[in-house]
Amino acid sequence: MSKRIAVLVSGNGSNLERLIELSRAGFIDGEISLVISSNEKAFALERAKRHSIPSRILHFNSRSCDAYSDVILQTIVDCEIDLIVLAGFLKILSGKIIERFRNRIINLHPSLIPSFCGKGMYGERLHRAVIESGVRITGATVHFVDGGTDTGPIILQEAVPVLCDDTAESLSGRVALVEHRLLPKAVSLFCKDRLTVRGKRVLITGGSYENSVVERL
Repeated sequence: MSKRIAVLVSGNGSNLERLIELSRAGFIDGEISLVISSNEKAFALERAKRHSIPSRILHFNSRSCDAYSDVILQTIVDCEIDLIVLAGFLKILSGKIIERFRNRIINLHPSLIPSFCGKGMYGERLHRAVIESGVRITGATVHFVDGGTDTGPIILQEAVPVLCDDTAESLSGRVALVEHRLLPKAVSLFCKDRLTVRGKRVLITGGSYENSVVERL
């Protein structure tokens, strides 16, 4: 049975657009059934509207992380969601939703975890930190969400070189291209029931993901 997917976003939503495109083309055996944003001005909401996907704006309103996560959880449960995807969602999920959806919340992070991750590491700040550190390699990571910040079991990673003349903007653009490949791969594998979590490791069962049709896009 096709999985029902909720995508949580706070900004532009380019990864949301990619997921919608690939799910409707049949490359992902799942349906983007709901978009939730913490930001009423997020362009991702316009993307959802264009594709006639139901959306919700859930403001933080100075709630605790647990209380805010409970509001999201109730919305997710009401919509009978199977998988939660965090694609540029700038609020931390905690409490009951982590247990209720254990190994069913996927997060995308624009670095090679465990480097350049944790609280405050997102957007231009992250890419600036990468450049200033002098490292030659960065990348993107897709992982399951646990009770920490960017600490859950890693599903997929891909490296991106850091060039000598890179700016935060140019580096972000190249990492985004990898994100647009990596996140759909992970979601496709989940929807095919090919991900098994053992401790901190995620096993990909039923063959190599490199052979999947998503890899050839």
